[in-house]
Formats: sequence, structure tokens, C-alpha cells
Amino acid sequence: MLKGNKIFIAGHNGMVGSAILRALEKKGFQNIITASRQELDLLNQSDVESFFIKNKPEYVILAAAKVGGIQANIENPGKFLYENLVIQNNIIHQSYLNNVVKLAFLASSCIYPKECPQPMKEEYLLTGKLEPTNEGYALAKIAGLKLTEAYFKQYGLNSINLLPCNLYGPNDSFDLQHSHVLSALVKKFFDTIQTGLSEITLWGSGIARREFMHVDDLAEATLFMMDNYNSVDFVNIGWGEDVSIKELAELIAKKVGYMGTINWDITKPNGMLKKCMDVSQMRNIGFIPKINLSEGIDQMINIYKNLSIN
Repeated sequence: MLKGNKIFIAGHNGMVGSAILRALEKKGFQNIITASRQELDLLNQSDVESFFIKNKPEYVILAAAKVGGIQANIENPGKFLYENLVIQNNIIHQSYLNNVVKLAFLASSCIYPKECPQPMKEEYLLTGKLEPTNEGYALAKIAGLKLTEAYFKQYGLNSINLLPCNLYGPNDSFDLQHSHVLSALVKKFFDTIQTGLSEITLWGSGIARREFMHVDDLAEATLFMMDNYNSVDFVNIGWGEDVSIKELAELIAKKVGYMGTINWDITKPNGMLKKCMDVSQMRNIGFIPKINLSEGIDQMINIYKNLSIN
């Protein structure tokens, strides 16, 4: 992509989209197209059609999605499936109709089977049943991957598909109904200290393992792949290393200064017990992330502290 190209970031106010916007601005891109939810309803086919005809983006980064943590996914499977399907369909279809030069579709590591061999290689997709707690979201993302593949085969739509691991970073939600696990743990431990309580109860058993990546690393990976990768075959994006939720909780507790008891509610679901990706393909293409987990947690704690103060 050249500095003067027209680049549309769908979902620029979200955690992923805002990180990509920051990365583009930092690199000197000036012709970035954005639209808030009030300006453009991505669920409205007619509105998306009019937007593409008017703005004629050359490059599209599809970071818009209905997202949330395990509780939100459990409570709203239909909403997660429907809204993500509609958003993806509208943007991918209009990218084809309006001759977009290249499209980046961002999926998720949750699309792999529940009992997937570890580390998860790209070839393991659709080899088993999905994790029930986020099946709606996962099905939508799988459909998005398959739609870009189909549009490439039938229409020649140039697209890349990236599968990031669990993400965190600036603009992540700290709302416990919608937040991801890392930001939720930061909030819970910090708030527990502020209220003076000496006990905290967390979901599951703590044995589930997750791979975490800072959203700024994903943004850099996305731009790198837009310039250096040209295949509709999807690529895992992450560190290729995981940590148990128990280890993560203890690390966050130590960093915020929580000295109390950590209880685990085993009546609550763990989700997939292990979810670590094989990122050898990403590394072979030439991208390596930079922000390690300890550094990223420090940043998230500071972000939440500032939000609490203000």
C-alpha cells in the first residue's frame, strides 16, 4: 500500500480497528476512510453499498465485528452469528463489486475445533466440532473465510485472511459483560483492592490455557501482510506461546499488588482447555511480534487505573 492509497478501516473505533488506524497514521498514511456506527450501519446492505460507491476505497481492512467474552457469547449466540455474518457479507461483497485492490479479513483462533491438536496449524480447520461457548461467533468467522475464498475463485477478489490469537490492548472493554479475559482480570483485581476485599472469585478452574497478543502487534502484522502476503489461504497471527488462566491471574494479581485469596468457581465454563497456535507460517513470511505479555499487562493496568481515576 502506498501513502496516498484510499484505505477503508471497517470498525475503526474498536480495539483492533483503532490499533490499525494508529499504525497507519504513524506510518504517514493520509487517505484513510473511516465511518462511525452512526455514520454507517454495516448491518444495512443498502447503506454499505452507497458508502462504497461514494468513497471507492482501494484497500479494505475488515476489523468490524460483534465481539465479547465467554459470557456474552453464551448469552447471545444468535446475535453473534447473525451480526457477524451480515457485516462480513456486506463488506466482502461490496469490495468485489467496487474493484477493491486488496481486502484483509480478520478472523479468530476460536474457529479451530474444540479438541484441536496443539499447537493449532492452519490445516486443522474444520477437522472437528467447535467449542460450544463461542460457536456462533466461530461459525460466522469460518463463513467469512470461506466467502473470501469463494470470491477469489469465482471473481478474483484479492484478499488475505488473518487469524489472531486472544487480543488485548488500548480500547479493550472493561465491561465484565463484554470484556475479554485479560482486561476482565485487570478490572477484577484492581477493583477488589479498591474495595478492600481479601477474596476474589474467578470463572472456571484456571487450567485453560490461552495465547495472548497485544493489539498493536496485530495491527503491525496486518499492515505487514497487506504488503508482503498474497494468498487467500489464512495465516495464524500470534506468539505461538500460551499461559494458563491461573498463571495469568496470579501475574496480574502480583502486578496490581493483590495479596488476597483467589477462588475458582468450577461450576462456570473454562471454554477450550488449550488454544495455542502454530505461527511458523507467519514467521516464515517475515513477521515477528514485539510486545511481550508482561509489558502488555503493565500497560493495561495503567489504562484501567487512568479510567478509574477519571
